[in-house]
Amino acid sequence: MNMWWLKSIRVVAVVMMFAGAAFAQEKVLLMATTTSTEDTGLLNVLAPEFKKASGIDLRWTATGTGKALKLGENCDVDVLMVHAPDAEKKFVADGFGINRKEIMYNDFVIIGPA
Repeated sequence: MNMWWLKSIRVVAVVMMFAGAAFAQEKVLLMATTTSTEDTGLLNVLAPEFKKASGIDLRWTATGTGKALKLGENCDVDVLMVHAPDAEKKFVADGFGINRKEIMYNDFVIIGPA
């Protein structure tokens, strides 16, 4: 075999090793959410299950809705979980987001003597 071919094969092998290591990096989904969602503790329960199911590590920042939307506008996060429907619709209409979904809601119930 020609020495030029042997060197070429070695170079390709080394490049493939480094490329494989680069693609093996951890998959992370960055989310901005509201402090009220964080305060429920729900994300601490769901995140490990999400990682088991998808192989993706969910990392989030809890802040006010306005700041969360700004993080989305700046592309600092991949997904938002906020609770201001009008602001969310404007966010999508302005071209900053796609695929808005309602995923949960809450009710306030007063329990006590009648």
